[in-house]
Amino acid sequence: PFSHAAEAQLLPEGWDHERMTREFICSDEMKSIWCSVTPPLRPTDLVKLAVGPRKASDLEFSDWEAILSEVIVGDAFGVDRMDYLLRDSHHVGVAYGKFDHYRLIDTLRILLPPANKDGRSEEPGLGVERGGLESAEALMLARYFMYSQVYLHHIRRIYDIHLTDFLKEWLPGGEFSTELASHLKVTDNEITGALLTSAFDGGAPGHIHARRIIRRQHFKVVYERNPADVEINPEAGKAVFDALCNEFGAEHFRHDRYQQRGGSTDFTVRLRDGAEASSLSLSQTLKNVPVVSVDNVFADRSVIDKASGWRAEHRPRLIKPNKEGVGNG
Repeated sequence: PFSHAAEAQLLPEGWDHERMTREFICSDEMKSIWCSVTPPLRPTDLVKLAVGPRKASDLEFSDWEAILSEVIVGDAFGVDRMDYLLRDSHHVGVAYGKFDHYRLIDTLRILLPPANKDGRSEEPGLGVERGGLESAEALMLARYFMYSQVYLHHIRRIYDIHLTDFLKEWLPGGEFSTELASHLKVTDNEITGALLTSAFDGGAPGHIHARRIIRRQHFKVVYERNPADVEINPEAGKAVFDALCNEFGAEHFRHDRYQQRGGSTDFTVRLRDGAEASSLSLSQTLKNVPVVSVDNVFADRSVIDKASGWRAEHRPRLIKPNKEGVGNG
Protein backbone atom coordinates (compact mmCIF):
# COMPACT_ATOMS: atom_id res chain seq x y z
CA PRO A 1 0.00 0.00 0.00
CA PHE A 2 1.14 3.53 -0.90
CA SER A 3 3.99 2.09 -2.94
CA HIS A 4 7.45 2.78 -1.50
CA ALA A 5 6.34 5.25 1.16
CA ALA A 6 6.96 2.96 4.11
CA GLU A 7 8.49 -0.13 2.50
CA ALA A 8 11.93 0.08 4.12
CA GLN A 9 10.64 0.18 7.69
CA LEU A 10 7.42 -1.83 7.50
CA LEU A 11 8.54 -5.11 5.95
CA PRO A 12 10.55 -7.68 7.89
CA GLU A 13 14.31 -7.65 7.50
CA GLY A 14 15.37 -9.07 4.16
CA TRP A 15 12.06 -8.23 2.46
CA ASP A 16 11.31 -5.59 -0.18
CA HIS A 17 8.74 -5.13 -2.93
CA GLU A 18 10.82 -7.18 -5.38
CA ARG A 19 10.81 -10.13 -3.03
CA MET A 20 7.05 -9.76 -2.53
CA THR A 21 6.65 -9.67 -6.32
CA ARG A 22 8.59 -12.90 -6.63
CA GLU A 23 6.43 -14.56 -3.97
CA PHE A 24 3.26 -13.59 -5.82
CA ILE A 25 4.55 -14.79 -9.19
CA CYS A 26 5.54 -18.16 -7.72
CA SER A 27 2.42 -18.64 -5.62
CA ASP A 28 0.23 -21.69 -6.28
CA GLU A 29 -2.65 -19.54 -7.51
CA MET A 30 -0.51 -17.72 -10.08
CA LYS A 31 1.29 -20.90 -11.14
CA SER A 32 -2.04 -22.38 -12.18
CA ILE A 33 -2.65 -19.31 -14.36
CA TRP A 34 0.80 -19.39 -15.95
CA CYS A 35 0.40 -23.10 -16.75
CA SER A 36 -3.07 -22.65 -18.24
CA VAL A 37 -2.01 -20.29 -21.05
CA THR A 38 -0.73 -21.45 -24.44
CA PRO A 39 2.18 -21.85 -24.55
CA PRO A 40 2.61 -22.36 -20.77
CA LEU A 41 4.72 -19.80 -18.91
CA ARG A 42 7.39 -20.72 -16.37
CA PRO A 43 7.26 -18.67 -13.16
CA THR A 44 11.06 -18.48 -13.02
CA ASP A 45 11.16 -16.79 -16.43
CA LEU A 46 8.63 -14.21 -15.22
CA VAL A 47 10.67 -13.58 -12.07
CA LYS A 48 13.74 -12.87 -14.20
CA LEU A 49 11.87 -10.27 -16.23
CA ALA A 50 10.14 -8.68 -13.25
CA VAL A 51 13.05 -8.18 -10.85
CA GLY A 52 16.25 -8.60 -12.89
CA PRO A 53 19.67 -10.10 -12.06
CA ARG A 54 20.43 -7.80 -9.12
CA LYS A 55 17.33 -8.85 -7.17
CA ALA A 56 17.33 -12.47 -8.36
CA SER A 57 21.02 -13.19 -7.96
CA ASP A 58 20.33 -16.84 -7.14
CA LEU A 59 19.06 -17.42 -10.69
CA GLU A 60 21.23 -17.89 -13.76
CA PHE A 61 20.55 -15.43 -16.58
CA SER A 62 21.49 -15.97 -20.19
CA ASP A 63 22.61 -12.89 -22.15
CA TRP A 64 19.18 -12.63 -23.74
CA GLU A 65 17.38 -12.97 -20.42
CA ALA A 66 19.58 -10.25 -18.93
CA ILE A 67 18.80 -7.94 -21.85
CA LEU A 68 15.06 -8.62 -21.64
CA SER A 69 15.05 -7.82 -17.93
CA GLU A 70 17.07 -4.67 -18.64
CA VAL A 71 14.37 -3.59 -21.09
CA ILE A 72 11.84 -3.85 -18.26
CA VAL A 73 13.68 -2.82 -15.07
CA GLY A 74 17.09 -1.56 -16.21
CA ASP A 75 18.58 1.41 -14.36
CA ALA A 76 19.36 3.30 -17.56
CA PHE A 77 16.69 2.54 -20.17
CA GLY A 78 14.16 0.30 -18.45
CA VAL A 79 10.59 1.02 -19.51
CA ASP A 80 9.64 1.11 -15.83
CA ARG A 81 11.80 4.22 -15.38
CA MET A 82 10.60 5.83 -18.60
CA ASP A 83 6.98 5.17 -17.64
CA TYR A 84 7.08 6.48 -14.08
CA LEU A 85 8.87 9.69 -15.06
CA LEU A 86 6.37 10.48 -17.83
CA ARG A 87 3.33 9.30 -15.86
CA ASP A 88 4.29 11.06 -12.63
CA SER A 89 5.11 14.36 -14.31
CA HIS A 90 1.72 14.24 -16.09
CA HIS A 91 -0.34 13.51 -13.00
CA VAL A 92 1.60 15.88 -10.74
CA GLY A 93 1.25 18.61 -13.34
CA VAL A 94 4.93 19.44 -13.90
CA ALA A 95 7.11 19.31 -17.01
CA TYR A 96 10.29 18.07 -15.36
CA GLY A 97 9.82 14.39 -16.22
CA LYS A 98 9.22 14.79 -19.93
CA PHE A 99 11.71 13.73 -22.60
CA ASP A 100 11.61 12.44 -26.17
CA HIS A 101 11.00 8.78 -25.37
CA TYR A 102 9.99 8.03 -28.96
CA ARG A 103 13.40 9.10 -30.26
CA LEU A 104 15.19 7.30 -27.44
CA ILE A 105 13.39 4.00 -28.04
CA ASP A 106 13.99 4.26 -31.80
CA THR A 107 17.74 4.58 -31.24
CA LEU A 108 18.19 1.87 -28.58
CA ARG A 109 20.55 -0.91 -29.63
CA ILE A 110 22.01 -4.07 -28.06
CA LEU A 111 25.72 -3.33 -27.67
CA LEU A 112 28.68 -4.51 -25.62
CA PRO A 113 29.28 -2.27 -22.58
CA PRO A 114 32.05 0.35 -22.61
CA ALA A 115 35.59 -0.82 -21.89
CA ASN A 116 37.14 0.02 -18.53
CA LYS A 117 40.53 -0.49 -16.88
CA ASP A 118 39.82 -4.22 -16.63
CA GLY A 119 39.01 -4.52 -20.30
CA ARG A 120 35.66 -5.00 -21.98
CA SER A 121 32.86 -7.24 -20.76
CA GLU A 122 31.47 -9.74 -23.23
CA GLU A 123 27.95 -9.42 -21.80
CA PRO A 124 25.81 -7.22 -24.08
CA GLY A 125 23.39 -4.59 -22.82
CA LEU A 126 21.35 -1.63 -23.99
CA GLY A 127 23.05 1.34 -25.61
CA VAL A 128 22.09 3.97 -28.17
CA GLU A 129 22.94 5.16 -31.62
CA ARG A 130 24.68 8.55 -31.62
CA GLY A 131 21.46 10.24 -32.74
CA GLY A 132 19.78 9.21 -29.50
CA LEU A 133 22.43 10.51 -27.11
CA GLU A 134 20.64 13.79 -26.48
CA SER A 135 17.40 11.92 -25.74
CA ALA A 136 19.32 9.77 -23.25
CA GLU A 137 20.69 12.96 -21.67
CA ALA A 138 17.15 14.29 -21.42
CA LEU A 139 16.05 11.09 -19.67
CA MET A 140 18.80 11.40 -17.05
CA LEU A 141 18.05 15.09 -16.52
CA ALA A 142 14.33 14.34 -16.23
CA ARG A 143 15.13 11.82 -13.50
CA TYR A 144 17.30 14.37 -11.68
CA PHE A 145 14.65 17.09 -11.80
CA MET A 146 11.83 14.76 -10.77
CA TYR A 147 13.83 13.61 -7.76
CA SER A 148 14.88 17.11 -6.74
CA GLN A 149 11.52 18.80 -7.34
CA VAL A 150 8.95 16.05 -6.69
CA TYR A 151 10.10 12.77 -5.14
CA LEU A 152 12.34 14.42 -2.53
CA HIS A 153 10.22 17.53 -1.98
CA HIS A 154 10.24 18.20 1.74
CA ILE A 155 6.45 18.22 2.20
CA ARG A 156 6.04 14.97 0.30
CA ARG A 157 8.78 13.41 2.41
CA ILE A 158 7.30 14.45 5.76
CA TYR A 159 3.95 12.93 4.82
CA ASP A 160 5.77 9.65 4.12
CA ILE A 161 7.23 9.89 7.62
CA HIS A 162 3.84 10.60 9.23
CA LEU A 163 2.31 7.71 7.27
CA THR A 164 5.08 5.38 8.42
CA ASP A 165 4.57 6.46 12.04
CA PHE A 166 0.84 5.79 11.69
CA LEU A 167 1.28 2.35 10.15
CA LYS A 168 3.78 1.29 12.81
CA GLU A 169 1.01 1.74 15.38
CA TRP A 170 -1.94 0.60 13.24
CA LEU A 171 -0.57 -2.58 11.63
CA PRO A 172 -0.54 -5.79 13.72
CA GLY A 173 3.01 -6.11 14.99
CA GLY A 174 3.91 -2.82 13.31
CA GLU A 175 4.70 -4.46 9.95
CA PHE A 176 3.03 -5.54 6.73
CA SER A 177 2.39 -9.26 6.60
CA THR A 178 4.42 -11.28 4.12
CA GLU A 179 1.74 -13.98 4.03
CA LEU A 180 0.26 -13.40 0.60
CA ALA A 181 -3.47 -13.55 1.38
CA SER A 182 -3.05 -11.25 4.39
CA HIS A 183 -0.86 -8.86 2.46
CA LEU A 184 -3.44 -8.49 -0.31
CA LYS A 185 -6.18 -7.60 2.17
CA VAL A 186 -4.46 -4.33 3.09
CA THR A 187 -4.77 -1.82 0.25
CA ASP A 188 -4.65 1.97 -0.08
CA ASN A 189 -8.40 2.00 0.55
CA GLU A 190 -8.17 0.24 3.93
CA ILE A 191 -5.38 2.53 5.08
CA THR A 192 -7.14 5.69 3.88
CA GLY A 193 -10.26 4.66 5.79
CA ALA A 194 -8.21 3.87 8.89
CA LEU A 195 -6.49 7.26 8.69
CA LEU A 196 -9.83 9.05 8.58
CA THR A 197 -11.19 7.03 11.51
CA SER A 198 -8.09 7.43 13.65
CA ALA A 199 -7.79 11.16 12.97
CA PHE A 200 -11.08 11.82 14.79
CA ASP A 201 -10.79 9.17 17.51
CA GLY A 202 -8.33 10.00 20.23
CA GLY A 203 -8.21 6.40 21.41
CA ALA A 204 -7.54 4.83 18.00
CA PRO A 205 -4.09 3.45 17.09
CA GLY A 206 -1.92 6.08 15.45
CA HIS A 207 -4.34 8.90 16.26
CA ILE A 208 -1.79 11.70 16.50
CA HIS A 209 -0.10 10.74 13.23
CA ALA A 210 -3.41 10.33 11.40
CA ARG A 211 -4.54 13.73 12.64
CA ARG A 212 -1.40 15.35 11.26
CA ILE A 213 -2.10 13.83 7.83
CA ILE A 214 -5.86 14.37 7.60
CA ARG A 215 -5.81 17.87 9.08
CA ARG A 216 -2.61 18.91 7.27
CA GLN A 217 -0.78 19.57 10.51
CA HIS A 218 2.47 18.14 9.23
CA PHE A 219 5.86 18.91 10.77
CA LYS A 220 7.78 21.75 9.13
CA VAL A 221 11.43 22.07 8.15
CA VAL A 222 13.62 23.46 10.92
CA TYR A 223 16.93 22.56 9.24
CA GLU A 224 17.84 21.61 5.68
CA ARG A 225 21.04 20.35 4.10
CA ASN A 226 23.63 23.09 3.67
CA PRO A 227 26.80 22.32 1.64
CA ALA A 228 28.82 24.64 3.89
CA ASP A 229 27.73 22.64 6.94
CA VAL A 230 28.49 19.34 5.21
CA GLU A 231 32.06 20.48 4.58
CA ILE A 232 32.47 20.97 8.32
CA ASN A 233 30.57 17.86 9.35
CA PRO A 234 29.12 15.27 6.89
CA GLU A 235 26.67 14.33 9.68
CA ALA A 236 25.48 17.91 10.20
CA GLY A 237 21.79 17.05 9.87
CA LYS A 238 21.98 14.26 12.43
CA ALA A 239 23.96 16.50 14.78
CA VAL A 240 21.27 19.19 14.60
CA PHE A 241 18.51 16.60 15.02
CA ASP A 242 20.13 15.02 18.08
CA ALA A 243 20.70 18.41 19.69
CA LEU A 244 17.10 19.52 19.11
CA CYS A 245 15.78 16.24 20.52
CA ASN A 246 17.89 16.71 23.64
CA GLU A 247 16.74 20.29 24.09
CA PHE A 248 13.02 20.05 23.29
CA GLY A 249 12.10 16.33 23.30
CA ALA A 250 12.44 13.66 20.61
CA GLU A 251 8.67 13.43 20.03
CA HIS A 252 8.74 16.87 18.40
CA PHE A 253 11.28 16.10 15.65
CA ARG A 254 11.92 13.82 12.68
CA HIS A 255 15.13 13.40 10.69
CA ASP A 256 15.01 12.61 6.98
CA ARG A 257 18.23 11.75 5.22
CA TYR A 258 18.23 10.29 1.72
CA GLN A 259 20.62 10.16 -1.20
CA GLN A 260 19.45 9.22 -4.68
CA ARG A 261 20.87 5.86 -5.67
CA GLY A 262 23.48 5.95 -8.38
CA GLY A 263 24.52 8.68 -10.75
CA SER A 264 24.53 8.61 -14.52
CA THR A 265 24.84 5.14 -15.98
CA ASP A 266 27.69 4.57 -18.40
CA PHE A 267 26.40 2.97 -21.57
CA THR A 268 27.72 2.39 -25.07
CA VAL A 269 27.04 4.80 -27.91
CA ARG A 270 27.46 3.63 -31.51
CA LEU A 271 28.89 6.48 -33.54
CA ARG A 272 27.86 7.29 -37.09
CA ASP A 273 31.02 5.69 -38.52
CA GLY A 274 30.29 2.43 -36.69
CA ALA A 275 32.79 2.96 -33.89
CA GLU A 276 31.61 2.70 -30.30
CA ALA A 277 32.36 4.87 -27.27
CA SER A 278 31.37 5.37 -23.65
CA SER A 279 28.49 7.78 -23.08
CA LEU A 280 30.44 9.49 -20.31
CA SER A 281 33.37 10.13 -22.68
CA LEU A 282 31.02 11.78 -25.18
CA SER A 283 28.67 13.72 -22.92
CA GLN A 284 29.67 16.40 -20.43
CA THR A 285 26.00 16.61 -19.53
CA LEU A 286 25.88 13.00 -18.34
CA LYS A 287 29.17 13.35 -16.47
CA ASN A 288 27.79 16.28 -14.50
CA VAL A 289 24.25 15.18 -13.65
CA PRO A 290 24.12 15.75 -9.86
CA VAL A 291 23.09 13.14 -7.33
CA VAL A 292 20.19 14.52 -5.30
CA SER A 293 20.68 14.45 -1.55
CA VAL A 294 18.44 15.66 1.27
CA ASP A 295 19.20 15.96 4.97
CA ASN A 296 16.20 17.62 6.60
CA VAL A 297 15.12 17.99 10.19
CA PHE A 298 11.38 18.54 10.75
CA ALA A 299 9.74 20.02 13.82
CA ASP A 300 6.25 19.95 15.28
CA ARG A 301 4.45 23.25 14.76
CA SER A 302 4.11 23.65 18.51
CA VAL A 303 7.89 24.11 18.88
CA ILE A 304 8.95 25.27 15.40
CA ASP A 305 9.53 28.92 16.35
CA LYS A 306 11.50 28.18 19.52
CA ALA A 307 13.45 25.40 17.83
CA SER A 308 14.32 27.60 14.83
CA GLY A 309 15.60 30.40 17.03
CA TRP A 310 17.59 28.03 19.23
CA ARG A 311 19.07 26.23 16.23
CA ALA A 312 20.12 29.53 14.62
CA GLU A 313 21.72 30.73 17.84
CA HIS A 314 23.69 27.53 18.43
CA ARG A 315 24.32 26.44 14.83
CA PRO A 316 28.15 26.74 14.79
CA ARG A 317 28.42 24.59 17.93
CA LEU A 318 25.85 22.06 16.74
CA ILE A 319 27.53 21.18 13.46
CA LYS A 320 31.07 21.09 14.80
CA PRO A 321 32.32 17.48 14.74
CA ASN A 322 33.49 15.93 17.97
CA LYS A 323 36.70 13.97 18.30
CA GLU A 324 35.09 10.81 16.91
CA GLY A 325 33.91 12.70 13.83
CA VAL A 326 30.26 12.74 14.94
CA GLY A 327 28.31 15.93 15.45
CA ASN A 328 27.82 17.29 18.93
CA GLY A 329 24.40 16.24 20.12
